[in-house]
Amino acid sequence: MPVAPSLHYLALGDSYTIGESVPAAYRWPAQLVQQLRRRGIVIDDPRLVAVTGWTTDELATGMDQASLTTSYDLVTLLIGVNDEYRGRPAGAYRPAFAALLQRAIQLAGHRPYRVVVVSIPDWGTTPFAQNDKRGVRRIADELDVYNAIARDETSRAGARWVDITVISRQHADLVAGDGLHPSSAQYTLWLQAILPVVVQALRTRE
Repeated sequence: MPVAPSLHYLALGDSYTIGESVPAAYRWPAQLVQQLRRRGIVIDDPRLVAVTGWTTDELATGMDQASLTTSYDLVTLLIGVNDEYRGRPAGAYRPAFAALLQRAIQLAGHRPYRVVVVSIPDWGTTPFAQNDKRGVRRIADELDVYNAIARDETSRAGARWVDITVISRQHADLVAGDGLHPSSAQYTLWLQAILPVVVQALRTRE
């Protein structure tokens, strides 16, 4: 029987995508690929365009510099926490996110159903945030607005949405050694929400 061609996967984002403070094998994109392979899906290791601290505009610049010319079979996008952390208004986030989403769709061969957007987790529940003057409630409210914008733009574009923010709030104790980023165990919980959406995306044909 002919061997199925290997699928190409691009993961766009920031520290949450590269799994800051956890081993590379436990980043959620790496765990995702492992689970897909266990289901018989032939897929390459993820191509990551993500750096800790990146905002929407920095991700856009990073994509420019990465020379992304391949058409990917799956693109994931998780971006915005650093825009919120730096105090940028939500109104500025919408056009920046929408532009990145359109680029993601183009990189997915103009197939919006092959783009999976992951919500921003709530860093305000972490030990790192305890001394932040904004407080837990304000951080949560700001992130809820950001996520509502991302969800709305994702729906408009016909891409797919996964909410992991609730998981980050329910499992605030599952953090890495830096007291800020998710632990590998929390990323595994994220995957329970992300995996079925990705499987459905890969099974969808035009």
